[in-house]
Amino acid sequence: MSETTIDTAELGEKIVNVLKTIYDPEIPVDIYELGLIYDVFVNEDYDVKILMTLTTPNCPVAETLPLEVEEKVKSLNAVKDAEVEITFDPPWTQELMSEEAKLELGML
Repeated sequence: MSETTIDTAELGEKIVNVLKTIYDPEIPVDIYELGLIYDVFVNEDYDVKILMTLTTPNCPVAETLPLEVEEKVKSLNAVKDAEVEITFDPPWTQELMSEEAKLELGML
C-alpha cells in the first residue's frame, strides 16, 4: 500500500460528512440524519455509488437533490466518480430518522 492510498473506510466517513451538509428543503435536517441514505459503496477505483431515497416519490427536489449529492461527493479529492441511485424500496418512513433528527423536529 502506498502512502497515497486512501482507506475506503476513511473515505466513507468523508462522504458521510459531505452528505451531512445537504438538507431537505422542507425539513431542517440533513439527508443523512433523515435516513434518506440507504447505502454508500466505494470500490477500489474510488468510484462511489450512493443508494438513497426521497421522503416522497413526488418530492419537489426529486430532480435536483440526487445531482447535488453527486456533485458534492465528486468534489472530494479522493473520489473518482459518484453515482446516485434513487430507490423507493423500502419506502422512507419517519422511523428511518436518527434520534438527532427526531429531536430536532420535536418528535421525541
